[in-house]
Amino acid sequence: MTRSGPLRPATGTEAAGAPLATRVPLGDLGTEVAGLTSRGARFAGLFAIPDPSGTRLVAVSALPGSLVVMESHVPAGQDSFPALTPMVPAAAWYEREIHDLFGLHPSGHPRLDPLILPLAEQSSRPDPMEAAGPHAGPGERPGEGPYRSNRPAELDSTPLPAHLKGEGVFTIPYGPVRSGVFESIEYLLETAGEVVPHLRSRIHHKHRGIERSFEGMTTADAVLLAERMEGVASVAHAIAFCEAVERISGATIPRNAELLRVVHAELERIANHLDSMIRHTEAAGQAVAFARLSLHKERILRLVARLCGHRFGRGVVQPGGVLGPPRAGSSEVLTALERIEASLRADTDLLMRTPSFLDRLRGTGVLPRDLVAAHGALGPVAKGSGQLDDARLDRPYAAYARLGWEPFRPRDGGDALARQWVRLDEIWGSFHLARQALDEMVEPAPWHVPLPDADGEAIGWAEAPQGEVLYLVKVEQGRVTRVKPRSASFHNLAIFPAAFPKDIFTDFAFIEASFGFSVAGAAG
Repeated sequence: MTRSGPLRPATGTEAAGAPLATRVPLGDLGTEVAGLTSRGARFAGLFAIPDPSGTRLVAVSALPGSLVVMESHVPAGQDSFPALTPMVPAAAWYEREIHDLFGLHPSGHPRLDPLILPLAEQSSRPDPMEAAGPHAGPGERPGEGPYRSNRPAELDSTPLPAHLKGEGVFTIPYGPVRSGVFESIEYLLETAGEVVPHLRSRIHHKHRGIERSFEGMTTADAVLLAERMEGVASVAHAIAFCEAVERISGATIPRNAELLRVVHAELERIANHLDSMIRHTEAAGQAVAFARLSLHKERILRLVARLCGHRFGRGVVQPGGVLGPPRAGSSEVLTALERIEASLRADTDLLMRTPSFLDRLRGTGVLPRDLVAAHGALGPVAKGSGQLDDARLDRPYAAYARLGWEPFRPRDGGDALARQWVRLDEIWGSFHLARQALDEMVEPAPWHVPLPDADGEAIGWAEAPQGEVLYLVKVEQGRVTRVKPRSASFHNLAIFPAAFPKDIFTDFAFIEASFGFSVAGAAG
């Protein structure tokens, strides 16, 4: 192996002296990544990055305190590469995505079903460099250049094929349009009675071509798009994008800006976790709890709006810091947080002692600890099965390294109830962190620093409510030429079917809500 590649910062604590990506031969990439996972690393993602000479494959693994980045190169004209999935099962969805978007075939992949972009004519799939979307070279606009195409794609609308066969087997298409206000996702449930032994999903209905839309933008404009990658985690995505840009430039943002990023990130976490609990109470017919938790979520969103003018915290996080000081005073916000938390604790205490509610979650959607660990699951999905992995603790960013807080303990049940308890633990931790960050702000103080012009490529991260978000960002001549966002929803959705074999169809709503994923964030 040799040290090579443009990726600079791979750790959160050594931005300037972080190692370069490790270049490995294409045929050895799977072996090297599998070796890392066998030694305790968590597989975090596999990304394809086009360049004029072919396609770079960038594999990211997480260790306590650092990210390990390895990359290989698929030469132009070569349409396949050795699949990582046989050695690293968690890479399965990443390789399906690469196949859909780039036309590269991962040889040895066990099930290469379309996922993100099911094209009607697989045999006439465009060249990988065309399929990747427009890329602006120096002096070019997006969509121009010698190795890009804007050819429209024709999608295959054929329903997912059945997997189970036999007498008494029912195949139930569920989605993409469902009752209630849900995102579009296509499920295929197969059952021989009530138990659901097999579930498949396809998420292309929400695919918006976000990666392609980034290309050619300034970093100031691109952060606005990052906020819309996964609307329920706008702040986390903005932080991860800006962290990457700030690493490229070598900038250190003001202390107050770091603290305000924490405040908005933790309020976003509270609102998201409440939403998951609201969906649980709705499915369980707990009308009073549903109304009360909905009220608390609304109060949090209105508090965010008082702080910045937008209910989802958009427009606050910017490369170099934040837009400016909060619109509401610290004392006003602290008083509101104390009032909301006290009321919420009383309501959740009653809810979590209600047998008819707990019975619907206990033993539902069980994910074994060894499966969660092998897949490298993220956020509450991992913590509910005994795995503690949190970027705020492992690779601190913003002001988290300076704030005093205890790590949230994982739960061992592995079921929907354990994931519910994890969310409650995190909610109380988020109230504490937000109050502490508000207490430490001092005025007058700078909130933003100008970023020096710099070209390069870096990875940024943040702990969204759903788990770790990664952003690989490349900047050339002041313009973004490549952004690869990876949401926790994409990573966790791959093991969603594993929660079903011992459950029945009426458990579906509870299992889905316990994952708390965003389909838009997964589809990109």
